[in-house]
Amino acid sequence: MTVHFIGAGPGAPDLLTLRGRDLIAACPVCLYAGSLVPEQVLKHCPDNARIINTAPLSLDQIIEEIRVAHAAGQDVARLHSGDLSVWSAMGEQLRRLRALDIPYAITPGVPSFAAAAATLGQELTLPGVAQSVVLTRTPGRASAMPNGETLANFARTGATLAIHLSIHNLAKVVEELEPFYGADCPVAIVWRASWPDERVVRARLSTVQSHIDAAMNRTALILVGPALGAEDFDESCLYSVGYDRRFRPQSADSPFANSPDEDSGA
Repeated sequence: MTVHFIGAGPGAPDLLTLRGRDLIAACPVCLYAGSLVPEQVLKHCPDNARIINTAPLSLDQIIEEIRVAHAAGQDVARLHSGDLSVWSAMGEQLRRLRALDIPYAITPGVPSFAAAAATLGQELTLPGVAQSVVLTRTPGRASAMPNGETLANFARTGATLAIHLSIHNLAKVVEELEPFYGADCPVAIVWRASWPDERVVRARLSTVQSHIDAAMNRTALILVGPALGAEDFDESCLYSVGYDRRFRPQSADSPFANSPDEDSGA
């Protein structure tokens, strides 16, 4: 018996990975976060599967459902939205399962920031502009922020910021970031990325608050940084003519000439 933690992706049912789909289809028990995981994903569950919406359950109740399945020798598909590596509350569940000696495995999913960037048609790292993406959030009722993990500290790097779970704190986000990025810095807000009712707002730090309406009060990602509006950026050396690399040696004297990779046609 194994509990399969599965990242169900940002919302579009077809952004579920093949591995995730196959595991869901093989598990007689499915626990899913009903507030964020689309019901279409549950169509992959086998007939007569026990399907439980965990949105109204406490952690103790969720673990009890898993414990019952474990006692019956039934594999469990545990579905969370996006990817499980950030803000999934998976860590506390894994800690309980380790204490109970219940085996588990983790299948990653498409994260919301990647889906939002795809919607924007945007690379978040551009040569000479930004080479880092910071995934962060502002303080909330469920989780405080550790000392040092402030928007101001991250903004000092000039990186592209992907600010999750913070649309309700948009005014505070703007206030903290303007001194570092400037009022004219581009901002993109993607609400319900990849869902059928997805909405996108592109603006500047100084104006973005006027573009948000009351409906966009959760499940929205705030992206901030110069890379969002840059056109005058350097091209990567990776594909430039004359760049000596393993798969395209430029001369017989290149350290990459006649390497095993080239000999094998890799």
